[in-house]
Amino acid sequence: MEPRQSWAALAAGGVAGVCVDLILFPLDTVKTRLQSPQGFRKAGGFRGIYAGVPSTAIGSFPNAAAFFITYENVKSVLHHGSTAYLTPATHMVAASLGEVVACLIRVPSEVVKQRAQVSPSSSTLRILSHTLYHEGIQGLYRGYKSTVLREIPFSLVQFPLWESLKDLWSWKQGHVVDSWQSAVCGAFAGGFAAAVTTPLDVAKTRIMLAKAGSSNASGNVLAALSGIWRTEGLSGLFAGVVPRMAAISLGGFIFLGTYEKTRQLLL
Repeated sequence: MEPRQSWAALAAGGVAGVCVDLILFPLDTVKTRLQSPQGFRKAGGFRGIYAGVPSTAIGSFPNAAAFFITYENVKSVLHHGSTAYLTPATHMVAASLGEVVACLIRVPSEVVKQRAQVSPSSSTLRILSHTLYHEGIQGLYRGYKSTVLREIPFSLVQFPLWESLKDLWSWKQGHVVDSWQSAVCGAFAGGFAAAVTTPLDVAKTRIMLAKAGSSNASGNVLAALSGIWRTEGLSGLFAGVVPRMAAISLGGFIFLGTYEKTRQLLL
């Protein structure tokens, strides 16, 4: 990729991340509280729906920018000399590496945000200082592995599906899709990926919200999934699936549409 293309991917990704995270924050709060082990009402219900938003506001731009600059650069490198049959695999590898890098920024922001969402009476700064004091930097990276294990399968579904839908639509109409058409493809791809990866999202939420020293605090995703299955069954594994699908479908529309439009304006 040329430097100009890299900068465009970085800036467009950051702008898209901020837009989608701030617009859809209330839906994310509802989803987190539905997945909370203490239950929706005790976690805050519909009160303080913007609790934790400062953490999201700070982390959104660098997180999304890191993902897209990695995604576009890896995709560019792997595309050289590869056949059309390998294109979906190229998108999968690029998206997976993008998530691994982005999660280095996303996870600390997510930990603080989710703890604030289920404790609306506490400020973001207080939760951050409490986490650092009692758990250190490791506390901010609680759930890194579970987040990566959620995001990689999600991206393995979302991004190849998004790229394939864009290619199909472009072929049908005889020219490259417009940004709004890319957004529609993103909404469908995001909603489908959100549905199939919800159990991993529930496990990630339980690990991040677990009290220090508890079994879930160890970060073992399989153990968390097994515990949820034993105590709550299928409904527990898919807790919050409706607001998650709604948020990510709408998020895919805003995120990927904004990314494409901003990138086009910058190039």
